[in-house]
Amino acid sequence: MKKIKNLIAITIVAASVLALVACTGQDGEKSNDIKVRMVSTVKGDVEIPANPKRIVDISGSSEELVILGLVPVATANVDSYQTDRVASYIEDKLKDSVVVGHSMMDTMDIEGILAANPDLIIMSERQSKIYEQLKDIAPVVMMKDYANDWRAKLTDVSTLLEKEEIAADWLKNYDEKAKNLGQEILDKTGQQTYLTVLAYSGSFMIFSNAGIGTIVNDDMGLARPENLPPQDGITLPTVSMEGLSTIDADHIIVIGTGTDKADLEKSSVWANLRAVKEGNSTFLNSSPYFSQSYNPIGKELLLESIRDNFIK
Repeated sequence: MKKIKNLIAITIVAASVLALVACTGQDGEKSNDIKVRMVSTVKGDVEIPANPKRIVDISGSSEELVILGLVPVATANVDSYQTDRVASYIEDKLKDSVVVGHSMMDTMDIEGILAANPDLIIMSERQSKIYEQLKDIAPVVMMKDYANDWRAKLTDVSTLLEKEEIAADWLKNYDEKAKNLGQEILDKTGQQTYLTVLAYSGSFMIFSNAGIGTIVNDDMGLARPENLPPQDGITLPTVSMEGLSTIDADHIIVIGTGTDKADLEKSSVWANLRAVKEGNSTFLNSSPYFSQSYNPIGKELLLESIRDNFIK
């Protein structure tokens, strides 16, 4: 009887060992053959799937994911003027992504995220108050707040997902395209200055170092006008209509709503701006162009539109 009991005990131990081996494989491999790896995040090291299939992105990095060949199952990349939907220029690529919030907000639709059944959630520091809730749903990677540094964000997302070469190639192609199209404008118009603004309640927010301003002035290499107010962080400096007249630009691009456009057309101050009188003003609808100018795919799509508006 004692020998039988010992044999049973040995059998139970062996079965337990086999079960443990089955649950945790070699090289970070788990029970259902899903490989995992450790990544560094704002919240410390986090174990994530090596090849995530159902990513929820609320950090505003959905276009970066698309560039890397990964379409999120849920997104917070929305049109800033129509926050219940993704911007029109990216609808074809994010048509199957459920909207669960606005990436610039500090909270999200937790139930919507849960229903998306994610295997990875990517969030931003600005949403830190829901971090613990999200951890109960899936592995969470908290990215830092990149402000206007969209290049660093694309690079860091590619590093997170081990797709650095794809991001580097994309950035190289973008920079070449921006430089070439900017040179086309310079060859046609010569050295002139280009001002980009957002019309807002009778005033103008200047894209001194953000959004469409960085596309025109930095990426395409077109000169900024003098007297441009400095930008503090992500906050755009604001000037009045009269203040805008002191920034004597050769060309002006305005992003605004239909109401903003109507107000400009009624303004004698606007009509007497040199760029306007010379036919060198361009108006772009706030939806989708405001959001578009802050995101990588949107930026690339804007390059040729800018070239076409400045070469008439």
